[in-house]
Amino acid sequence: MVLDNRSEVKKVLLITLLLNVLVMAIKAGVGWSTGSLSLLADALHSVTDSANNILGLIATRLASPEPDRDHPYGHQKFDALGALGIAAFLGVACFEILKGGIERTIDGFQHGLKPIAISPSELWILLIVLGINIFVTFYERRVGVRVGSPILIADAQHTMSDVWVTITVILGLIGVWQGRLLHLPILQWLDVVLSFPVALLVFRSGWSVLKDNLPWLVDEMAIAPEAIHTLAMQVPGVINCHDIASRGVVGRQVFIEMHLIVDAKDVEGSHQITEEVEARLAERFSPVRVLIHVEPPAYKSDQITYHSQSK
Repeated sequence: MVLDNRSEVKKVLLITLLLNVLVMAIKAGVGWSTGSLSLLADALHSVTDSANNILGLIATRLASPEPDRDHPYGHQKFDALGALGIAAFLGVACFEILKGGIERTIDGFQHGLKPIAISPSELWILLIVLGINIFVTFYERRVGVRVGSPILIADAQHTMSDVWVTITVILGLIGVWQGRLLHLPILQWLDVVLSFPVALLVFRSGWSVLKDNLPWLVDEMAIAPEAIHTLAMQVPGVINCHDIASRGVVGRQVFIEMHLIVDAKDVEGSHQITEEVEARLAERFSPVRVLIHVEPPAYKSDQITYHSQSK
């Protein structure tokens, strides 16, 4: 059984792409007009938001769960590859923000900081942008969790980092604005100083996306073999269950292999027992594809799963 959620994922990505382009344009416009490094860095982060949506649309188009001759296990790893692309974009954004912060710091010490002119109306515009980012984050995550889409969940994590970045930038710009009113030029440094935690937030978001999607790509265990063993042994007619392996992501697609010894007199009886094992696994971990090797009693083993080879 496979679940194809791509049409809904595509709709969400198109909506968020339009909103992210709007957010990016506003941030870039206000950033250029004020000369704010942190806001321009935030705009760069929003560029990656839009790029991520486009990448997600491409990955979603390719990530069909249905098997074919060339991809008998489906195409869903394209989805995880898209999420890794998001992590790569975040890494680039982090580097560019750090680079700009260091260059502005050095230039500030040598020639003095270029003053930033920010108005209350521009701050209100940024608060509207913040509201859009918050909406996108919760919208993408809610749909992503419901349909089991790692690309939407990863993009929601990315946009959540954008929310914290924007909050940090707005607080810094409020400080800069107050510094002008109170004649405290030292507060101009807030814009530069805050660009560094912005970079750290971006890096943290990228690491989270990477950590969540590598297990799918490297075929890490999806379900504890002990849990599969316990469930299989509860089926009447199962004598022994061993050499259990699983991969994939629970709730999205899992592949399970196991060896069974069953109490049956003929092929039809063996088939009925294995069908019941598959049905119980599907009920617990759907969607799953299960491959069962039926073996004679002499192959009985206490080795539930595979073990690392000793050197």
